[in-house]
Amino acid sequence: MLDFAIFAVTFLLALVAAVLYLYPASRQAAGIPGITPTEEKDGNLPDIVNSGSLHEFLVNLHERYGPVVSFWFGRRLVVSLGTVEVLKQHINPNKTSDPFETMLKSLLRYQSGGANVSENHMRKKLYESGVTHSLQSNFALLLKLSEELLDKWLSYPESQHVPLCQHMLGFAMKSVTQMVMGSTFEDDQEVIHFQKNHGTVWSEIGKGFLDGSLDKSTTRKKQYEDALMQLESILKKIIKERKGKNFSQHIFIDSLVQGNLNDQQILEDSMIFSLASCIITAKLCTWAICFLTTSEEVQKKLYEEIDHVFGKDPITPEKIEQLRYCRHVLCETVRTAKLTPVSARLQDIEGKIDKFIIPRETLVLYALGVILQDPRTWPSPHKFDPDRFDDESMMKTFSLLGFSGMQECPELRFAYMVATVLLSVLVRRLHLLSVEGQLIETKYELVTSSKEETWITVSKRY
Repeated sequence: MLDFAIFAVTFLLALVAAVLYLYPASRQAAGIPGITPTEEKDGNLPDIVNSGSLHEFLVNLHERYGPVVSFWFGRRLVVSLGTVEVLKQHINPNKTSDPFETMLKSLLRYQSGGANVSENHMRKKLYESGVTHSLQSNFALLLKLSEELLDKWLSYPESQHVPLCQHMLGFAMKSVTQMVMGSTFEDDQEVIHFQKNHGTVWSEIGKGFLDGSLDKSTTRKKQYEDALMQLESILKKIIKERKGKNFSQHIFIDSLVQGNLNDQQILEDSMIFSLASCIITAKLCTWAICFLTTSEEVQKKLYEEIDHVFGKDPITPEKIEQLRYCRHVLCETVRTAKLTPVSARLQDIEGKIDKFIIPRETLVLYALGVILQDPRTWPSPHKFDPDRFDDESMMKTFSLLGFSGMQECPELRFAYMVATVLLSVLVRRLHLLSVEGQLIETKYELVTSSKEETWITVSKRY
């Protein structure tokens, strides 16, 4: 463990650790505005800790120094970009590696992956195929699970408080496991077992590796390693079962198995997708419903679109594609919640942003949480307003940030469809209502969540 691995913030430490290991440290700040190291060994890590999270640290730093800022992870210079304008100067549309996937692999200490452009393109196509075909093949399953949740909520008295986070996590686990890994997870006990191991692994990714506490606790480290081993064992078994066979139900793993990947790459890619899809889907659904409960006008407009598109007819994949406003609701959910607040890339060649030179091998952060709340880009940025995406330029900006379009991460694309079906089923039959006096505090980690359980109530439309 590196000496400066002492803070519980976000996923970036693993990437930083890799950078420090692979490259000699540089103290050249390149004249970029920012702060000097608080400590020689730890850089500005104490400042990040005091801010509460990396996102909150970056908000303060960009407010003080502008759109391009610098600080120090240990002895390593880090540059953060905090507006759409400077981000446009740095983004390379030919980059095919997903920063989210790269960081998860670093935290899990996985080593495989496409090392060149052609391999990365191939794996990206496999991911896209996996998402598309698993959603198409399992639409009826997704609809069934959504309707089961609806029936459960319809059975509640109108005054009963519903634990939204708990229910959305359970729904995401049941739907994602079956669509990614297959019929093994028709058994609720298998889902519960997976959820327990998933929670153990995800918790340590979010904390244990970052503050160094995992290596200090023999018990926790063993629990983590056992959980990861059990998840890998399940995936290995499924991969073996799916190889060389045709099944009526196409799952995400099938696309990887049918590609030109070795067993270790299939294992790692399916692990990353399973871990990330479950949590992103759960949090997207949670935040979307949470925002709908606090915006009666938006919920009414969404219901009107659902009623117009479906009427009394069944929900079908073809008609789902017509739910334009629903997609705007989900995009605005991602923006308002700052669902993934930070991304990063390693500067592989010397670059220039505005008048500033970015030295080679500098870690460059995309302060997405800052950019998504920038009033120069998003009028009334703290207002939940899906109508803003009627403006085509807004959607283009959103796509540039990786939340839509060609640069959209596969886990988020998967989550959008799951959430669209769920909202169609729920809003068609239910009014979603907030609990009066509830204060929702936000926790900024790898994926943004609420610090405590979020409660709602529901009432029947008919």
